Amino acid sequence: MTLAEAAAVADELAKQGKERELADLRREWSDELEEAARSGDYRERAVAYRAIGQLRFRQKTELLRRGLEDESPACRGSALLSLELLSRDAPREINAVRPLLHTLANADDNPAVRRLAVLCLRNGSPQRDTVVLLQGIADEEGLERDLRETAAKVAAGLEKRAKAR
Repeated sequence: MTLAEAAAVADELAKQGKERELADLRREWSDELEEAARSGDYRERAVAYRAIGQLRFRQKTELLRRGLEDESPACRGSALLSLELLSRDAPREINAVRPLLHTLANADDNPAVRRLAVLCLRNGSPQRDTVVLLQGIADEEGLERDLRETAAKVAAGLEKRAKAR
């Protein structure tokens, strides 16, 4: 079984609520995941960063930070997908890397990475600086319509959550 296959199995176990089996899989694949995240091949790194989320491997969130700073857009995207998945229950992971997410959302060269960073910010605490940044992205004429619309929706959702507090 490859790391990608183990991660897919882990994702299914997590969806079924099989925590013990998921923990066993994490333990079994921990070293291989670390090794893949340090690989010189961006494809292996991308698989590793994606696997962190699929394995619900909160102990490896520091590796995700490295993935967010990776030179490869595929690696940054995989790290963002995992970060979004891990932050659905609580904003801790998003809040820990908020400045980096702001940079990715505002200035990454890859539009898909920018969009994923915006989507991750949706799961963070509704901080004013994030809302202002997202509103700025939504209003920027030269950007893709999809990115602007996503930023507007996320900004509106964060504002609504801030008012409900």
